[in-house]
Amino acid sequence: MKRFLTDESGMGVVEVILIIVVLIGLVIIFQTQIKTVVNNIFKTITSKTGQVK
Repeated sequence: MKRFLTDESGMGVVEVILIIVVLIGLVIIFQTQIKTVVNNIFKTITSKTGQVK
């Protein structure tokens, strides 16, 4: 039982889940800013495609 309580092999999974939750939260908070940046990038790409020779 003591070995079970001191086993830390599952700590990596908890840390990964917390990181994913934080990233999802940031995406939700900055959703409109991210959409604006992505749209501007795609507008620039599509406007510059005619200039490629």
